[in-house]
Amino acid sequence: MTTTPLAHLKVVECATFVAGPSCGMNLAQLGAEVTRVDLPGGGSDHLRWPLAGSGASLYWANLNKGKRSVLLDYRTPEGRELLLALSTRPGPGAGILVDNLVGRHRVTHADLTARRPDAISMHVLGFPDGRPAVDYTVNAAVGVPSMTGPVSSHEPVNHVLPAWDLLTGSAAALGVLAAVNRREQTGEGSRIDLALADVALSAVGAVGWLAEAEQVGSRAPHGNHVFGSFGTDFATADGQRVMVVALTEGQWRALCEVTSTTPVFSALETALDTDLRLESNRYELRETIASILRPWFAARPLDELTSVLDRARVLWGPYRTMDEAAEIARRDAGSVARPITQPGIGEMLATGNPLRWDEELAAPVPAPVLGADTERVLAEDLGLSSAEIGRLHDGSVVGSSVDGDRLR
Repeated sequence: MTTTPLAHLKVVECATFVAGPSCGMNLAQLGAEVTRVDLPGGGSDHLRWPLAGSGASLYWANLNKGKRSVLLDYRTPEGRELLLALSTRPGPGAGILVDNLVGRHRVTHADLTARRPDAISMHVLGFPDGRPAVDYTVNAAVGVPSMTGPVSSHEPVNHVLPAWDLLTGSAAALGVLAAVNRREQTGEGSRIDLALADVALSAVGAVGWLAEAEQVGSRAPHGNHVFGSFGTDFATADGQRVMVVALTEGQWRALCEVTSTTPVFSALETALDTDLRLESNRYELRETIASILRPWFAARPLDELTSVLDRARVLWGPYRTMDEAAEIARRDAGSVARPITQPGIGEMLATGNPLRWDEELAAPVPAPVLGADTERVLAEDLGLSSAEIGRLHDGSVVGSSVDGDRLR
């Protein structure tokens, strides 16, 4: 099966930071032609950290893999006209705009449908009423930091991963595909607004946290314990740490057998009149269970634990630093991460789409140099002449990589 099932789609992306660009990246990695539009000189995120040694943004290069880059000033009348023309091109796979623009320069769904009635717009925003928000403010407001951190902590603990941004990007891509399917079935376009705050609230609701808060109360931090089951971290003899989880009865049995603690836990069950085959009971006795298992892990180095736990089919994983994870991914020929040559950076470990089509992974495609495709898109997609493109350059309506706007 092809790994580019969306090759018929032509998407215009006019968005910055994570949510909107990750939507475009998801679509591009499935074969869609995604044209990212930024203001001349680059968007507000094109120099965002982390940076490569060259000063180029590793963040920008990885979120924009496989896209085309066009620079045009859509704040000007001519630039806005070009953005509208690009977003409403004819063709069954075109007429799709993903954006997170705000204010008077935003291209609205009404603007699109005035030129193409079956246009599809995916507008990403912070709150449904238009108020601004980012992952970190939404995460704080939805209650997750109050559940995160050490058991003894009374302060909220933020997590590093912009999970709501990435989930919003995935939801936006799904919404675009649903709209394309609707258009193919009915000929109708779609206006879709997707709020970061809605995604976060929907997600915590999906795992029962809202209902839990109303019926039981807010959950306190649990450290590294898995809520409602048994799972926690253990130190090893060589100063490493591992995470061990027993969600099912079979996983619990495997953990007891490999650690030779079956008799101990049988005695504990008798003494407390409990059944540790039940997940909820293992959670209630998590501290006692961990204290019994802790010496076994502390007596063995990670290499030995790896062999023993894998052989026993225990559900576990080692704690690694990011550089260790990168090193392992680079060595793994079947990894979703592969080295690519990225303009402005050189060799860079990058990830492709994680979907495996008939056991095949598509290789990651480098991001473009900022503005690298401006002239080609204006000429080939909009039919502008060299003289017209030159005039737009002279008026600073468009920009390109040859103007010195580099990915750095």
